[in-house]
Order: sequence, then structure tokens, then C-alpha cells
Amino acid sequence: MLTRLGVIEETLGAASQLVLAAFAAVSAGAATGATEAPAAAAAPPAGVVIKDGDANQVLTETDLASGREILTRLRAAFPHDAVLDEESGYHGGSSDYTWVVDPIDGTSNFAAGTPLFGIMIGLLKGGAPVAGGVALPALGETYLAEAGGGARCNGLPIRVTPEEDLLSTLVAWGVDSDRDTPQNTRREMQQLAEVVLNCRNLRISNSAFDQMMVARGAYGGCVNRSSRIWDNVAPHIIIEEAGGRYTDFDGAPMVYHPGERAGATPYTWCTAAPVLHARLQELIHGG
Repeated sequence: MLTRLGVIEETLGAASQLVLAAFAAVSAGAATGATEAPAAAAAPPAGVVIKDGDANQVLTETDLASGREILTRLRAAFPHDAVLDEESGYHGGSSDYTWVVDPIDGTSNFAAGTPLFGIMIGLLKGGAPVAGGVALPALGETYLAEAGGGARCNGLPIRVTPEEDLLSTLVAWGVDSDRDTPQNTRREMQQLAEVVLNCRNLRISNSAFDQMMVARGAYGGCVNRSSRIWDNVAPHIIIEEAGGRYTDFDGAPMVYHPGERAGATPYTWCTAAPVLHARLQELIHGG
């Protein structure tokens, strides 16, 4: 019988095949302009739905299909565990374990035909991350970790960067606009400016790709002020097992409360190699 980490790896593989098949069609259409809506229509590409009127959040049929594949496999392997899926919601269980699933992280990238998207499966025991996996299907990379077991990409150990000078590293910062309260976005841009002035360069995919670049040591850190539980559990355990720090935007420990209402709780994150994390906190909060 497969371990829970083994089930994560196997399930990510199956979901990746499904998503890649759909992405081939999406990217081919994007190359010819076939998936683009007319500019005057101000609408998302064909087959893409904006969630709850929020232009920052979109949904495709592939998100739903990937979620169904993952849910079916997790329920078959561990029928007593709960599952929280971004699209289908909470499916209760009787054990202490909760699977936290993002069937496509970076759906806007996926729908636009760009390869910087991922699939994330995290596992909580109580409220603690104990295992997780992230697949970057278009790049052929799968990241896995479990508590105390280290982190790997395609079977090889990974570590966060040993670099201690933020000026020598790339930093990612994911930004979603707050059109209802635009002053929040303007304030965030001021905080971002301090980081940009004190790192080598800024990178933004606003997807799991950025977090995995921290885990493998390509980026020094990654920050995001607008996320949900499914954006965090899997990368949290992977980055910590790779030697990094993973906190909320203010540097406080992440707190996860699995359950039926967990998906409604907003989250932020600041993750980096330990010394760089401290420097990011100084810059963000004016230290």
C-alpha cells in the first residue's frame, strides 16, 4: 500500500497528464489568437469564467477536471481523510488528516497559454503541514516533501539558497489588485518598491512556480498578500523541509484551521532562506 507521500506523487502524475493535454490545446489556441476574446468585449478567453465577479480569480473546465481526478484518487486511497479542494469545497472525514488541494494554481497563466502554473496537494494532520507535493506540469518538475524527510525535485534533494545578501538574489512578489480599496494596492506597491530597490531583480508569476523557485534555491524569497489555504500548505512543508522559513506577511507563524469554512480564510505569506527572510521583514515593515 502506498504511503500518503506516495499517493501525492502518483496523484500529481495523473493530474499532470490531464492538465498537460488540455494545456497543449490552450497554448496552441493562444499562439493563433483562437482563445482570445475580442478586445471590445472585455471578457475572459473562451472557456474561462471569472469567479464571483473578481477579475483576479478565474476558473476553467480543466480546474474542475483536475480536481475531480485528485479527489477520486485521494478518497480511494484514504477514505477516512477529509479533503478541501479549491473548486469543489470541503469533503469531511473522520481521521486527523485533511488534504488541501489546488487543482491548478496559476489558472490565469494556464488560460493564457503560459507554462507557469502548478498543481498542489498538501496534507495537514490537525493544523500542521506534514506532507506536500507540487507539480509544474509544463516544466516536467514534481516537488515532494514530508516532515523530517527533506524536500526533493524529481527525486533529487533540494535546498534554499545559501546566499545571505538580498542584493544578490531574485525575489518574487505576487500581486492581486484590490479594486474595491485601491489604496491597499498603492500601499502594497510602496512596500514592494523597498524590496525591488534592495534585491537583484523582481520576478512575478503569481503561481506555485515562484514558491518552488525558493525551495530549489533559484529565488531568495517570495511574498504574497492575497491567498487561501490551498495556496500555502503544500509549498509550506516543501520550503521548510528545504531549509527555508515560511511565515505570514508579518513574520508570524502560519495557522491553519482545517474544516468546512477553511477556504474562506484569507492568508498571506513571506517565505525565504532564513537570513533573507529576516531582511525581507525589515524592508517590508520599515525596520
